[in-house]
Amino acid sequence: MAVAFTFPGQGSQAVGMGKDLAVAFPEARRVFQEVDDALGENLSKLIWEGPEETLTLTANAQPALMAVSLAAIRALESRGFSLKDKVAYVAGHSLGEYSALAAAGFVSVADAARLLRIRGNAMQAAVPAGEGAMAAIIGLEQADVEAACAEAAQGAGSVCQVANDNGGGQLVISGTKGAVELAAKLCTEKGAKRALMLQVSAPFHSALMTPAAEIMREALGSVAKAAPVVPIVSNVTVTPTNDPDEIARRLVEQVIARVRWRETVEWFGANGIATLYEIGAGKVLSGLARRINRDIATASVGSAADVEAALATLV
Repeated sequence: MAVAFTFPGQGSQAVGMGKDLAVAFPEARRVFQEVDDALGENLSKLIWEGPEETLTLTANAQPALMAVSLAAIRALESRGFSLKDKVAYVAGHSLGEYSALAAAGFVSVADAARLLRIRGNAMQAAVPAGEGAMAAIIGLEQADVEAACAEAAQGAGSVCQVANDNGGGQLVISGTKGAVELAAKLCTEKGAKRALMLQVSAPFHSALMTPAAEIMREALGSVAKAAPVVPIVSNVTVTPTNDPDEIARRLVEQVIARVRWRETVEWFGANGIATLYEIGAGKVLSGLARRINRDIATASVGSAADVEAALATLV
């Protein structure tokens, strides 16, 4: 099998996402209802009607994006698609790992929704507002970015580290606000094409998220888990596994660790994957994949029309 499924992370959300899936496929509609029931609120209404600023909140965006991804999976399955039979690996960008794992049966959709609500709240609460920051560094070698982070984090209590290696010359750094601002300045001095402070609510994927990691350790320990029917390539290790205990450990580590997306796409290319399908909202991962490895074909599956197109080649 030369196909892998990838699942998007925060930033891919948009008001109205997944609505046509729910209209076209009863199985997709049931996913949204299952998520609503699990959270005890009408998240579907927020997803489809907004307001955008409320949907974008971490605690809402995370389960919302998972819901859209699983709606797309259920739409495919309703027409005869089998993840186990047609897909070699799954992977997800940050919260997308939970979507990938729910699709592969590691946890139920309801538990994935509850876990992501806990994760979003915990990540938001880990650092007081205004004390953390993130910045995107464009067009600078990873070693230079890491050196800038190390230099900027010299002061007591300062944290600055690479949070996302997205490929295509894009790295995201995260940590205490002053250290990130200094590192961004140093990166510009080192020749970065751009160093942009990001409008985010917390310093994700940094050591400052340690309290959130501990909350997720407890939360993951309290849900039923099964071996996924397709191995997942971990953000943390860039290696495939279907061992439930290892997956849970990696999900805890992932909260504070780097999202190694460039390496993940490179791993797919080195291990026979010819096509990456992005399952859910947006086309961010497809764009990144094309910049990382142009030999891998990409396709996005986030609408009813996308489902029909994918079925033509997957079933």
